[in-house]
Amino acid sequence: MSLTAGIVGLPNVGKSTLFNAITRAGAEAANYPFATIDPNVGMVEVPDKRLDVLEEMYHAKKKVPTTFEFTDIAGIVKGASRGEGLGNKFLANIREVDAIIHVVRAFDDENVMRENNREAQFVDPLDDIETINLELILADLESVNKRFTRVEKIARTQKDKEALAEFNVLSKIKPVLEEGKSARTIDFDEDEKKVVKGLFLLTTKPVLYVANVSEEEVGNPDAIDYVKQIKDFAATENAEVAVISARIEEEIAELEDDEKAEFLESLGLIESGVDTLTKAAYHLLGLATFLTAGEKEVRAWTFRRGMKAPQMAGVIHSDFEKGFIRAVTMSFDDLVKYGSEKAVREAGKLREEGKDYVGQDGDVMEFRFNV
Repeated sequence: MSLTAGIVGLPNVGKSTLFNAITRAGAEAANYPFATIDPNVGMVEVPDKRLDVLEEMYHAKKKVPTTFEFTDIAGIVKGASRGEGLGNKFLANIREVDAIIHVVRAFDDENVMRENNREAQFVDPLDDIETINLELILADLESVNKRFTRVEKIARTQKDKEALAEFNVLSKIKPVLEEGKSARTIDFDEDEKKVVKGLFLLTTKPVLYVANVSEEEVGNPDAIDYVKQIKDFAATENAEVAVISARIEEEIAELEDDEKAEFLESLGLIESGVDTLTKAAYHLLGLATFLTAGEKEVRAWTFRRGMKAPQMAGVIHSDFEKGFIRAVTMSFDDLVKYGSEKAVREAGKLREEGKDYVGQDGDVMEFRFNV
């Protein structure tokens, strides 16, 4: 399952530094606008300690984590919706991702240039957020206005049900965008959500704001006023927030696992910011993980919450879904509790699930199929 989160932000907020830490791909990180022109794409392993347990339990020859795709998109400037800077490319790249990771600088640094030559030393996270959000809102408003007149005419003259449904949704979105608010702040019912999905609007994409803090403050983010401002704003538009220090993450990426744990402990952190970010992005898109296990390999697979067993089988191979018979399933927790698959079966916890079974995070599954 290929899902992508696009990393965006004003120039020089630390997004390419963060991308380097996430993927170790070496994207150019420079202290001037447009160091990123074409989007860099990188895959990151989703951390999952359950695989380590399964590897040992099954004496597996190979361990395969699931992955998540991040795209580092060019820094945006005011006027992007009108083509300023790399605006057209920026907006096109945003349309292609499933979620937005919006990096916001949450520390003062006199050595870091700000967009449009604004004063470098002091940062204004809400102004920075507004700069990008406004460009996305303006781009959406242009798109909505173009559709509005055409759809209204069809809905009124032809009494077309689909056109009427779309017109009603557009009528709901248009005034919100005109107020300078994102479309994701609107509550849609299930039927409206289907229409909204077909509009491909930028401001309906789920957003995770990443507060990029200084190395000195990463251990106590609740004390940072900039972080509080970002969290308060995110709450108004149903968005989430993660706090990281991109510079520290870049350092951590160069360490071995044992050194990494020691370094994190010295900072008073339980896990790296990259791990926190990846898990948050996973949650943002409503994703979960099921597992397969055997002597050949233990492996994690990504699926959307709410998927049923045949669709989950299709994540592995389309033939598995077409010929689905049943899924032999146990929970990871039961497997750990009883110590082996045989013991799980003897305890009556090994289940044979059919086509209507809704998968759960941590399911250990074996699919039976016939093609």
